[in-house]
Amino acid sequence: MNVVISQSMFFPWVGFLEQLQLADVFVFYDDVPFSKGSFTNRIQIKTANGPKWMTVPLDGHKIGMTIDEVNIKEKKYWFNKHLSLLKQSFSGAPYLKDAIDLVEEVYQADYNNLGELSRASMFAIFNYFDIAESCQFFDVKDLSISGKGNDRVLSIVQAVNGNNYITGHGAINYLDHGGFEAAGITVKYMNYQSLPYKQLHGSFTPYVSALDLIANCGKEGEGFIANNKSTIPWDEFISISLKK
Repeated sequence: MNVVISQSMFFPWVGFLEQLQLADVFVFYDDVPFSKGSFTNRIQIKTANGPKWMTVPLDGHKIGMTIDEVNIKEKKYWFNKHLSLLKQSFSGAPYLKDAIDLVEEVYQADYNNLGELSRASMFAIFNYFDIAESCQFFDVKDLSISGKGNDRVLSIVQAVNGNNYITGHGAINYLDHGGFEAAGITVKYMNYQSLPYKQLHGSFTPYVSALDLIANCGKEGEGFIANNKSTIPWDEFISISLKK
């Protein structure tokens, strides 16, 4: 049972979709402090003038507030700006309408907090590519697991009966890999494939929202979301990292 645990991400990049495709169970981890500069409320968009950030402005955010406590400003302050930026960025893309329609559908709803908006944007992309049908989704709050850091992550994986924990590269800074192994759980790091597809505005970059993949490739974009041999065992990953 492959388990992925992640904070909600705003219209995530394709690498995140690679990770999702490997998951049997996905746990939303939104009861942790919001981090300024994270991808919970912003994405990178490729434009004719270079990459730009598209950010959902926050309302009344204070340090220490969790993702599912943070409010967003009224849509009238950013809705049209976002659509204008996306239309400019994707102008000339064959599936511009698919991308814009998807964003507009997400933005039509009202959200109680930032986590809800980001989660809705994720599911919109998952559903567009039909890549989450066999995955079970959980909200960490429904699992009633206390603690923090490594110990809590381990407890979450155990609670959903996982035996493989698939994580992004940042976890190398805090995971107790030996503790996971002692509990019978294998830790694997993502080996992002970042398969190149035809993009607008210069040479290919994978570090943009998957909205870019939709605008340029439509439904066929699913073929660029690699899900084969996309992980590295933790000890091998550490060895590679030390050599860099």
